[in-house]
Amino acid sequence: MSTHEHGNDDCVDYIERIVYLIDNELDQADCAVVEMHLRECGPCLERHDLQKAVKQLVARSCAESAPQSLRDRVRLQLREVTIQITEGGS
Repeated sequence: MSTHEHGNDDCVDYIERIVYLIDNELDQADCAVVEMHLRECGPCLERHDLQKAVKQLVARSCAESAPQSLRDRVRLQLREVTIQITEGGS
């Protein structure tokens, strides 16, 4: 890891490119530039790792469905709230 300090102004240019890197939307030359920046800049590397973890979590969450028992409980609670609102005149 380099001791080179990156300022916030330097890193602003990399924020969007980090997302493109994670999504495999950069060409090889741009990948190399962003990866070099990540090796030298701890805050951007942390941002990269966080963005990657969030994208993986969202992808996994979107692929899974809630268990039937949970869906049934949610439907029941929604009905109860609807009944309370209807009966309460609100």
